[in-house]
Amino acid sequence: MSIYSKRLTLLSCAGALLALSAGAAAHDINAKPGNTNSTSFDIVHTEIVRSGTDLIFRMAVSGKAGASRPSKSGKLAGSTVYSYVWPTSINSSAVGFDADQGILAFAVTSHPDFDDTPLYDENGDGDKTNDGDLWHSHWVVLVPDDACGKGSLKIRDIPEGTKPRLPATWPGLPILIDSPELTPRIAGKQVSVRVPAATLGHTAGVKFDGVTAGLRINASVHAPLVCVADVFDVASGDLSLPGRIMR
Repeated sequence: MSIYSKRLTLLSCAGALLALSAGAAAHDINAKPGNTNSTSFDIVHTEIVRSGTDLIFRMAVSGKAGASRPSKSGKLAGSTVYSYVWPTSINSSAVGFDADQGILAFAVTSHPDFDDTPLYDENGDGDKTNDGDLWHSHWVVLVPDDACGKGSLKIRDIPEGTKPRLPATWPGLPILIDSPELTPRIAGKQVSVRVPAATLGHTAGVKFDGVTAGLRINASVHAPLVCVADVFDVASGDLSLPGRIMR
């Protein structure tokens, strides 16, 4: 599937994702390999499972997970973000945003040109502002925007002069993004993150999917600030969210 076709698929499904209801189905998503040339982003399995009081977000690829990271460009404008993403049917209000803002997705990202986890020193060097290249976690709200390219999504911008509800760990960027201290574990073919289930409320039956993608910072560093530029792979093939968080 071409990047253009994948963008159209994302856009056509976006409206439906905002109102998905729970249903009974298998809880994980198995996918055939070979949908992208980069084995680091070639999804073969995606799941969100309960483990004690936590939810484990897990994605497996056909190659070595996390092996491919963006090259440093030396500037924020036009820079690239690589990401492993779990789009969900969880309401945006569950993590501290206003309700019904878009598609709430959990993401594990790497981007060497900027740091969006200002509360944490991931590499332990005493500087909290130079860790963007390390894989780290976010909640983001995705919405369609043709300004990013026909059929594309973006991280929802915060219009100037507005005061939306924001999580305590919002990193200060003018977009709906949260930077919780949830450290991803990357080993072999898998990316996984433990998320306290209590922070999300009732999640039994919540729907999800798996996506690997490249995002790009707008060259003008203006709304739209962060666009989904390249969709590498979609676990379901059509972003239909067939996965379920089971009891």
